[in-house]
Amino acid sequence: MAATPMQPWTAAEGRATVDPAALQRRTGTEGNTRVRDGVEAAYLEAGTAAYRSASRILFVAGFSTFATLYCVQPLMPDFVREFGVTPAESSLTLSLSTGLLAVALLIAGALSDGIGRKPVMVAALLASGLLGIVGAVMPDWHGFLILRALEGIALSGLPAVAMAYVSEEVDPKSAGVAMGLYIGGTAMGGMSGRVMTALVADLGNWRIAVGLVGALGVVAALTVWKALPPSRHFVRRPSGLRALAQSWRGLLSDRGILALFSLGFLLMGGFVTAFNYIGFRLTAPPFELRPALVGAVSIVYCFGMVSSPLFGWLAGRFGNDRTLVAAVLLMIAGLAVLELDHLATMLIGIALFTFAFFGAHSIVSAWIGQRAQTARGQASSMYLFCYYMGSTVAGTLGGLFWHGYGWTGVALFIGGLLSVAALVAFGLLRRR
Repeated sequence: MAATPMQPWTAAEGRATVDPAALQRRTGTEGNTRVRDGVEAAYLEAGTAAYRSASRILFVAGFSTFATLYCVQPLMPDFVREFGVTPAESSLTLSLSTGLLAVALLIAGALSDGIGRKPVMVAALLASGLLGIVGAVMPDWHGFLILRALEGIALSGLPAVAMAYVSEEVDPKSAGVAMGLYIGGTAMGGMSGRVMTALVADLGNWRIAVGLVGALGVVAALTVWKALPPSRHFVRRPSGLRALAQSWRGLLSDRGILALFSLGFLLMGGFVTAFNYIGFRLTAPPFELRPALVGAVSIVYCFGMVSSPLFGWLAGRFGNDRTLVAAVLLMIAGLAVLELDHLATMLIGIALFTFAFFGAHSIVSAWIGQRAQTARGQASSMYLFCYYMGSTVAGTLGGLFWHGYGWTGVALFIGGLLSVAALVAFGLLRRR
């Protein structure tokens, strides 16, 4: 495969049309069916019982995945007290999971190409749930970290594979709604995982909270195994290292794609760092909030569930580049408001910060698929790799700033990340 040349950015990018005849030649599809071995297999269409079942189950799968991933975030002060570790060391419970998730994402998609989508998703949920239950009774700090690392590897079998399932099995006219429900499940899971564990830890202890999230993962695995409609359009195909390397080479030669990858790292890095250490600030003077109230701050994720489709609509109206610049600047504004030592204004700041982050993330995620001319699946996997590496690297480095300079140091670190993100976004705007 030849390297993908640098292509001009245009105001119309993302509004590409599809030739139905070409689509039929590529996929063997006609109307709402796909011809396979001489037999027409129906797509999942909106309004049918199978479509409703698939949408609900994908919501459950996304919910469980991100509840498992982020449930430890409000528990970090508990880890500091029980295990005698530093705040930076406590953040490893999330950083290790997201870091290994990022690396494993590059492999999970290829694995599902060989053995199927549904088996990989079921195995991912079951393994992560069981590991969470074991982690709840692990007495050793290093043993707990190892289990969290393994959970990150296990969870890699969900995000990219679920998106592939939707693209293969759902009627193209209905796929957007199904994908939106999955993404809504991930946002709801990230929020509920934080709120639920904080509340349970406040009423009982953190071990009960972690064990409960693990049990939910096992239930989700059984639900997906029993109720998710089987793949009808999946075609098993080999994915050798040579083909993978060629795809990567083509993507990495496109400077525009690289700019979007870097934004995933910078934006997610700033977002996770803020949520990693805002709990330490709110439990310390002058606020001294109880853990349950600190966990409730994650309710601001509801703003992200609104901003994702809103910014998608704005991007279609005004262009990806202009809307992205606005979203990044709004994140910086929210961070500035967070510096004020007043609880009400802090809540406004974290809500604005979250609202803008999910808007920016939705724009970049869609732009990746529009920009990549070939290997769109690999482009998405590489973007998610950068996205979660931002969480891992920045989330851990933020602890050093907290230890040395408190919240002001953390805010300056996040501000540096977002300033670079703004420069990248303005660079994309200039290429218009």
